[in-house]
Amino acid sequence: MKISIITVTYNSEAYLQDCIDSVIHQRYPDIEHIIIDAASTDGTLDIIRRYDNHIAQWISEKDNGMYDAINKGIALASGGILGILNSDDKLASEDVIGDIVSCFKDQHVDAVYGDLIYVDKLNTARILRYWKGANYKRYRFNYGWMPAHPTFYVRTCLIADLGGYESHYYTAADYEFMARYLYRFRINAKYLPKLIVKMRSGGQSNKNIVIRLRANRRDYLAMKKNKIPFPLTVSVLKPIIKLHQYYYTFFNKTIK
Repeated sequence: MKISIITVTYNSEAYLQDCIDSVIHQRYPDIEHIIIDAASTDGTLDIIRRYDNHIAQWISEKDNGMYDAINKGIALASGGILGILNSDDKLASEDVIGDIVSCFKDQHVDAVYGDLIYVDKLNTARILRYWKGANYKRYRFNYGWMPAHPTFYVRTCLIADLGGYESHYYTAADYEFMARYLYRFRINAKYLPKLIVKMRSGGQSNKNIVIRLRANRRDYLAMKKNKIPFPLTVSVLKPIIKLHQYYYTFFNKTIK
């Protein structure tokens, strides 16, 4: 079973090589890596060209943001399974994709997700936050839960019926996508208790309080659209229930 991985880039020369290498080193053989670049002006295209033999398809042109670019990648994908790998992230180990595919085959599910760690930008061995997943229960969305989007893989055939990413939700587009698939349309999902992605810190939705409040507003709109009860309350709970993710770092610092 072929798996398509979409990476969106814009001036990503600092970390893109790590991202591509993590895909190349997967032991699972049938991977289609697609890169959608937003007309980068740094050395990003040089890196892409250097790895041209390992990249199934790539384009470089202006777009309307990250999620518009992801939709371009989806249109090019030919794999039966689809996932997103950000240009400054990397797959956590060489068996990640193989285990994801096995989960799809063995469990007969529509989506698979797992664990994620936030790491220091320069030292990826330094863990800042641990996003531990949980077994899928639809009701968890009622209090702000969501899977870690960079670990979320879905059957490509569903996208024709349920739609791609709605970019007008901006930083909440990934949440809206998963809420639509998992909550509104109730697709069958499976939690894989495995570290899937190492994600460098510095997400767009958490840079300052103003951006965070805007993100919460978009979360609210996404919840309302997908018929999650009490969306205003849940949009407030959503960032609060993630606080336990910092326990890993606090615990280890205390021990040391």
